[in-house]
Amino acid sequence: MSVDGWNTVLVLGGIRSGKSEFAESLVADAPTVRYVATSAAGDPTDAEWAARLEAHRDRRPGGWTTEETADDPRRLADVVASARPNETLLVDDLGGWVTVLLDPAHQPADDTATVAELADAVRACPARLVVVSPEVGLSLVPTTPLGRAFTDALGAANRAVADACDAVVLVVAGQACWLKTPAASSGTGAGAVTAVPATVPAAAAQAAVAATATPGGARDDRAAALPEVLTPTTAPEPAGVPWAAPTMALPVVATGLVIQPGMELPMPDEYAGPQAQERLATLDVPGAGLGVLERVVGFAAATQGTPTPASWDSVRVLLLHGDHAGGAAAGSPPGESARRAAQARAGQGVLARLAAESGASLQVVETPASEAIEDLPALDHEQVEQALRYGWRLAEEAAEAGVRLLVLAACGAGTDAAAAAVLAATAGAEPPAVLGRVVTAGGEIDDAAWMRRCAAVRDALHRTRRSPRDAKDVLAELGGGDIAVATGVLLGATARRLPVLLDGPVGLAAGMVSRDLAGQARHWCLLADHGGHPAVRLAADVLGLDPLLDLRLDLGEGANALTALPLLRSVLSLAAALPARPDQQHAADADATASADDAAGDPDAAAFVEPEPAGPGPATTAPLSPTEHAPPAVPTPPAGAAEPTGSEPDPAGRRAD
Repeated sequence: MSVDGWNTVLVLGGIRSGKSEFAESLVADAPTVRYVATSAAGDPTDAEWAARLEAHRDRRPGGWTTEETADDPRRLADVVASARPNETLLVDDLGGWVTVLLDPAHQPADDTATVAELADAVRACPARLVVVSPEVGLSLVPTTPLGRAFTDALGAANRAVADACDAVVLVVAGQACWLKTPAASSGTGAGAVTAVPATVPAAAAQAAVAATATPGGARDDRAAALPEVLTPTTAPEPAGVPWAAPTMALPVVATGLVIQPGMELPMPDEYAGPQAQERLATLDVPGAGLGVLERVVGFAAATQGTPTPASWDSVRVLLLHGDHAGGAAAGSPPGESARRAAQARAGQGVLARLAAESGASLQVVETPASEAIEDLPALDHEQVEQALRYGWRLAEEAAEAGVRLLVLAACGAGTDAAAAAVLAATAGAEPPAVLGRVVTAGGEIDDAAWMRRCAAVRDALHRTRRSPRDAKDVLAELGGGDIAVATGVLLGATARRLPVLLDGPVGLAAGMVSRDLAGQARHWCLLADHGGHPAVRLAADVLGLDPLLDLRLDLGEGANALTALPLLRSVLSLAAALPARPDQQHAADADATASADDAAGDPDAAAFVEPEPAGPGPATTAPLSPTEHAPPAVPTPPAGAAEPTGSEPDPAGRRAD
């Protein structure tokens, strides 16, 4: 299978349904495509048929090659069977192939055997293969013998090829309906097509990946690119069950962690970041350096506590799925967010593909559904407490698993409006100014839906005009489940010194709320790209998070960050691996020699030489009991740094406040 979860796919559809355009979109990212044309040229006097063929040719990119098999229907199976693993084939279509197969010029022939040969070739095809075929079985039975022979032969061919393919999709009026996916098709018999449920359990997706293993235990290479899709192992704890204390000294009661304003969470190392950026100026590079991406090195150094930070080798994507009811979701197709979440669970779609290419694990998290904020609070206060704890625990689990970077993603109907409402309540923003335009699946702008969203946020703000604007009140009245869980993730990640890559309105809205609970959280967040979203722009400005890039990507929350992640990793790897310039190295060697000579000339000098500090290690803190209080974390200044006025170093080497 490919990184989309399939290696061979059959695209069915009626006349003018858009099946060919959909099939072409499936292979649009391939560097080269071999287009296999099966239809005969037809009557040269048929201008309408010639125009159809010409339209197909005009849509093909210049880099595609075309191969015709109309002269011999048996040749199609040979073409498919001889394809190489690095090739991409698009066969369009089986209807034309069956027409040639039934042509009297090729009779007598064993049509059933020829169809079986093609199915066997498709089943064994090592290349990425897309086969297009018309679906004519939904119409009336033809009244002519030739028409009935065609529909019967095409139906048999479609069934055989569908059974051989990894996936089958039916295109109706330009809309793709997946009939068979790798996660739902294992174990089907000959000719069977398994329907895909509305939601695919994560366990089923993992079982489908496991099913690609060979009897000897080795996985099929075609499945190796799928991301590791995780199932959350935690859930909001029931009342009365205590939860283990986190890494910081935070209030704990009988029912678990209490998340409240004023929590003292750790800050990044205030010295390692500047030292890392100073070190960049000494590297042996031919140009001026890394430009604005120096901030990535400074951020990684501060969060890792070392001037030479390592690249993020273990990354986890948390995809938060939760819908908002009412006018906030205006313009969102029903069930679309659930389809995206199920797609991610099956290791398919944009987010899963980017996660696979980055070597990141993917965890889909179901968050509480939110009420219509124009009429009711999005959540009750107990749900907010549980959602915050749940998000904290997700961050704790990631840290325990050795994750070095979290990527916060979200998919849900109404998330833009909920984020706009949170920004209006926390930053005084005008909802129309931070609500992005509503774009339909066809790429058109839906102004009516945008106005309904604005009205929903306006009515919600009017309903809550006398309500408190505390963090938890904002989450309960306006934010909803996904933003509440995201806020918990940011707080938990801060407690475990785990950096978070933000991307999109849900993550930034959570950042706005988290600053009122623990102002340290924003210092552990990095924003790769604003995506042109007005809410992200405003929240980033308030939080002091300058976007690193200006790509204006709009691939979905989380996917934009994963697109930029390889670049950020490359910068960190380069900064860690490059040596200093020769002049800088000579100066450092001279200083070291002078220091050694001074020490040799003064025997007592060695007694005053401070030992080198131990190298940075993973930041771990033993859990504290509810009655214990941790001393404030005071960073140690680098050697030679001036002490602030009015402060003296204590015997342990820490700076006195």
